[in-house]
Formats: sequence, structure tokens, C-alpha cells
Amino acid sequence: MTLTGQSFIAGQWRGNADNGQFFAFCPQTNERHHQPFFNADSGDLDAGILAAQRAFKTYRRVPYSQRAAFLRKIGEEILALGDGLIETTMLETGLPRARLEGERMRTVNQLNAFAAVLEADLAPLALTRQDAADPDRAPVPKPATELRYLPVGVVAVFGASNFPYAFSTLGGDTAAALAAGCPVIVKSHTAHPGTSELMTRAIEQAIRDCQMPDGVFSMIQGTDYALSHQLVGAADVKAVGFTGSLNVAKALFETIHQREEVIPLYGELGSVNPQIILPDYADEQGNVLAKSLAQSLLMGNGQFCTSPGLWLIPHGQTEFESSAMSAINAAPSDTLLTPRILDSFNKAMVALKHNAHVDLLASGEQSQAFHANAHLFACEAEDFIQDASLHEEVFGPSALIVRYRDEAQLLRVVEQLEGQLTASVHATKAEMAVQETLLDELSYKVGRLIFGQMPTGVEVCCSMNHGGPYPSSTDVRSTSVGTQAMTRFLRPLCVQS
Repeated sequence: MTLTGQSFIAGQWRGNADNGQFFAFCPQTNERHHQPFFNADSGDLDAGILAAQRAFKTYRRVPYSQRAAFLRKIGEEILALGDGLIETTMLETGLPRARLEGERMRTVNQLNAFAAVLEADLAPLALTRQDAADPDRAPVPKPATELRYLPVGVVAVFGASNFPYAFSTLGGDTAAALAAGCPVIVKSHTAHPGTSELMTRAIEQAIRDCQMPDGVFSMIQGTDYALSHQLVGAADVKAVGFTGSLNVAKALFETIHQREEVIPLYGELGSVNPQIILPDYADEQGNVLAKSLAQSLLMGNGQFCTSPGLWLIPHGQTEFESSAMSAINAAPSDTLLTPRILDSFNKAMVALKHNAHVDLLASGEQSQAFHANAHLFACEAEDFIQDASLHEEVFGPSALIVRYRDEAQLLRVVEQLEGQLTASVHATKAEMAVQETLLDELSYKVGRLIFGQMPTGVEVCCSMNHGGPYPSSTDVRSTSVGTQAMTRFLRPLCVQS
């Protein structure tokens, strides 16, 4: 598909070489693409913000049924992009076709899920509450009150590197905000700008067909970090959806806290997703479980936010460790999404290999110098407790086994964990029945507690929670996946009598 390299601002494509240009990168060939993308400037962004604020006054009044039709139309237009979208994203990310085809459908399903909520006329997610008047109440009459929810206003969304569809231009944050009645300004991820342009064409067509205000959606291309800070610092922006690193989130937070009105940043920042394996289960299912964990780790070459990066196992599980080592040693190397991610992964591998408390158990084939190969490390529980560097997420195909000696030591490890998106417990029914203390402690460390299953894969449904205690996310009370995600972009209003 022919690309322009431009930004989409209030219904118009804008951009030229005057502000500089950048190029996407092809992980599979380790070369940059030839298609230039033009950096937007502060004036472009100001125009998008002004148009979004104007559109808000119209879009917030659009009936639920029409808003739902708009979301469904966006999904139809994504599918209408056809194979050209998939091929463009494969070139920009190195992700395989099957993975991207599945993620594309998930993205369409997200839009349809929010549409279904609106079509059911649930006054978003059945949040409205009413209390009847009681004129005879003493000593004073009770008034009638109704709690409603209003869209907060313009929402800024930042695209993610690892999910070019589901967590980017028209991903979950955008879908949730549009469903809530909020215009969206997307800062596209520079790792897949062509994908972002194509996805923007889908919503451009939907805006026209559904006769939505032009400013309801804008997409900004650019490599200048100042644009991101200008976006979150703009007075008319009322909330931010972000998926990315903790360091970038902290920088955006600094800008937000310099505003006169501090706004929420809903950030999903990553996790090591601990896997807790209890002794009897390890004895009975260790061989099978080790292979399943390795397979989960290798999905997307370890670039899922729910990748299992920490395995807590009892001492003496030689069969488990042997099976895991065999699976990792046999794993072929693959690309990571960007050179910066690869550089960070390689530095993390060097640090772990030089850590005196850590043993390298296995490493996969390294077929290309610019690939990342899988690694499996191990350490003792006491060393893990004492060494905070071992608690950090490694974004890529790496896992750390932590060997614990008894349940008391396991509980101490869990108590030292930072906030996580998920944790999985692998145990027999008998073991599970006597782990009340462990499960209670885990519940306060995670946003999703899983029993006997892998953490990779997040179901889009009304009961899903994709978030967790800091630093896995910036707001433990919210989710970035599922239909409850739209509540982040609503605010309460009480109407009395």
C-alpha cells in the first residue's frame, strides 16, 4: 500500500520534510525502510487538540446507537485494509503473519465489544444509580438523586511497540475512549508508523461514513519527545492512555504534575508475571509444566507484557529444570521489535551472566547477530530476596528460576515482589486448599490471579482486569483491557430532584 508519511489532523493529512523525517526499521533484515515519515510540529499538535475539543461538544451528545455503529464501522474498515495491512506490519515489526492476523481480529472484536455495551443502552456499563425521594422522611425530606457518568473530554493515547494493533492506533485505549464519548489524539509509535497510517485510514473512512466530527480523532507522527510532553501538558487533554516503559511513564508524569489541572495517566508498564509451582504439583506435572512455561515465554519472543519471566520452584526439581533447559536450548533465535529493545535485552543478559548469585542454565540458538536468543537463569530464593536487580523485568525471551526451600521461604519471596499484572499458581487441589496465606498475599501483588494456566493471552470481556499494583500499572483501580476500560474516561455527575 502507498504511504504518505503524514499525520492525520482533524480530517486532514499534514506533513512535509521541513520539520525533518524519520524511517521505520525492518527487524527481519536489520535495515531501515526507504519510506520517509514526516515529523509533526507543535502547531500540528495544537491544531489537533483544538479540533478535538471542538468535536467533544458534538461527539459527547451522539446517541449510544450511533456511537456503536461508528465503532463497528471502524472494525469493518480495518478488515477492509486486507493483506496490505498485515504485510506492512510484518515489515515494520518482524512479527509473524499468524500472530498479526489474530491480533487484528482481536482489535476488531474489542471495538465490537464496546459497541455491544452501547447498543444494550446500559448507560455505560450499567453505572447509573438512582435513589427515590422520600418527602415524609424526618427531620428533613429526602431528595431524589441520580448518579450519571459523563465523558471526561479529550483523551491522549500512546501506541505500544509490541502490539501494533491491539494496543496502538485503534487499540483498546482508543476504543474505550471513543465508546465513552471522548475524542482521541494518538501519538503513534515510531516503530510502526506505516501501520499507524493505515489504521488511521480505517477510522478516517468511518468518520466520513458515520458523519462524525472531524476532530474526533487525530494521529500524530514524530520522533521528538517534546510532542509527547506537549500533548499530555495541554489544558484541553483530560486523560492519557499509555502502554510502555516505566521510565517513559515517569517522564510523562513529571509533565502532568506541572499542569494546573493534574490529569490521570492510565499506564500499563510491564511485569515479570511470577509462576508459583508447589511441590506436589511439580512432582506430578513438572515435565509438562516446564515445557508449557517455555512455550509461553517464547511467544512473541518474550515481548508480551504477560510473559512468564519468574518461575518459583521447590528445591530438587531436577526433572522440571532438565525439561525446561531442553526446551530453551532447542529454541531458535528471533528478532526483537526495535534495535533499542535488542540493545536493552543484550545488556540485561550481560548483567545476569555476571551476577555472582545467578547461574545460566540454558540458552537457545543464536542464528543471526541481530537476533535475541532465549535464556534461562536460576538463583536461590535468599539471593533473590536480597538482590533487587533480579526483580526487574527483562523485555525479551528470558526467565529466572528461583529455588525455594520451604513454604515459609516461598512466602518471603512473594512478599518481596513488586506489583505485577499477573501471577499463576500451579498446585494440586490438596495443596491449594491449604494455601490461604499465600493466595491472600498474592492477591495484593497482582491484577489477575491465575490457577493452573499460563499468563500469556488476555481475554477481552467484561470481567477482565489488565492492570495491577504499581509499577505494573499506574492505577491499580483500572483495567486497560475489557469493557470496563471505558470507565477510565468517564466522570460522575449527581443530578438531584
